[in-house]
Amino acid sequence: MECQSRVLERKEHVFSAGDRATHVYKIEAGHVCVYRTLVDGRRHIVAFAQPGDYLGLGTIGRHRNHAQVTERSRLRCLPIKGLENHIKDTPELGLSLYEALSQELAASEEHMISVTQSSAKERIAKFLLMLANRNRTIRGPALSLVLPMTRADIADYLGLTIETVSRTLSRLRVEGIILLEQGVLVTILDPNALEAIADSIER
Repeated sequence: MECQSRVLERKEHVFSAGDRATHVYKIEAGHVCVYRTLVDGRRHIVAFAQPGDYLGLGTIGRHRNHAQVTERSRLRCLPIKGLENHIKDTPELGLSLYEALSQELAASEEHMISVTQSSAKERIAKFLLMLANRNRTIRGPALSLVLPMTRADIADYLGLTIETVSRTLSRLRVEGIILLEQGVLVTILDPNALEAIADSIER
């Protein structure tokens, strides 16, 4: 099966809702925002995909969502036609796709619980920990990460306003839990405190 790499610049679309699903995409570098356009024209972000994640899994016929890169990104394109035979020849690919789909479903469930059952502070804490676990750089006991999306994207994804996102991040900074530099570089100074806030969702 021929697999090609595709490079997209910031804000370009991998696919749009209504496009015929011809490939499954694996993100090799960069980040992708997956969103749906509501009837009233509003955008609703359903997921942020990162290096190692797949796009288009479980899609039959045509895509239901849009997928747009938030920065320059590189994706590996796996043609759906012939994918089944390729999985038979490469069992590890089938396992990888199965694990990716399982993780996607679990993340969707966690996100639904977070948005419907938690405060703004709890949502932000859980979101930062999710990003840190995937994209972290260790600085001694602290964890650092670069936010690959805008405040508006975060607000949309978490069901908050932009002002609430900015205010909550500032509150965490004042409390000494995080350090925020240049608006995009976040250092988690006290991971235990942030985890305690996030874990309160399930109490």
